[in-house]
Amino acid sequence: MTAIDKTKVSQKELYRSYDFAGKTFVFTGGTGVLGRSIVYALASSGANVAVLHVNPASGAKLQEYLGPLSEKVQLLTADVLNKTSVEEAASKVLARFGRIDGLINGAGGNKKEATASPEMKFFDLPTEALRWVFDLNLIGSILPSQIFGKLFAEQREGVILNFSSMSADRSLTRVLAYSAAKAGINNFTSWLAVHMAQEYSPAIRVNAIAPGFFLTDQNRFLLTDKETGELSPRGKSIVGHTPMGRFGEPKDLVGACLWLLSPAAAFVTGTVIAVDGGFSAFSGV
Repeated sequence: MTAIDKTKVSQKELYRSYDFAGKTFVFTGGTGVLGRSIVYALASSGANVAVLHVNPASGAKLQEYLGPLSEKVQLLTADVLNKTSVEEAASKVLARFGRIDGLINGAGGNKKEATASPEMKFFDLPTEALRWVFDLNLIGSILPSQIFGKLFAEQREGVILNFSSMSADRSLTRVLAYSAAKAGINNFTSWLAVHMAQEYSPAIRVNAIAPGFFLTDQNRFLLTDKETGELSPRGKSIVGHTPMGRFGEPKDLVGACLWLLSPAAAFVTGTVIAVDGGFSAFSGV
């Protein structure tokens, strides 16, 4: 009788890795341009997805975007900076699906008032705007990780996927608060990965994805000219420093996200995966 070679991955095992049937994921901020593509992919792969959001209009747009797949998606109004709000949402997810297998911390974004410019000098950036950006991106990921991470600790398995950014370690001009917050996300990701694996279970994984440059409602004011719709000097510079020569499209994030959430990444934790068209690899020369 021939011994089974454990170094080989069968076709069945490979397909099973990306079959999320019966799995439930919570996605904060999943109604945005980038998030909805990931929600669609997860639901298409059999997963249940609970999307936590604060804007009813964006929730309605997500339902329209999902079409028949919206039956697998639970939309919940929740504030990621309010512990009670997130705890109540967690209870509702458990009541509907019985179990939670993963958390995607997608809530975040920048604010024009927290962005340095010729009109708004660094010295004059308002504290309230800086705090808003910092809290939404960093505290808005830590707090849900506390609540859902506790569930993962109790069941001794689970996965957390944070959203980082190119600005986390490349010190992009102008976006002060956003860059500082995303640098915090990178540190938090590695810290929490070690903490959960050592204190609770090595089957609890924590990683982050760092998107390159995607045109969204939050950064359009920086990358395009409001009057003409053409790329701004900053937008042209970014494309020029991206070897693939373009901005990312929402679907470009799907493969990396599904991999990090799946059993195919069972030995991957504490890392930040760039999906950036080569931006972070290019020295500019």
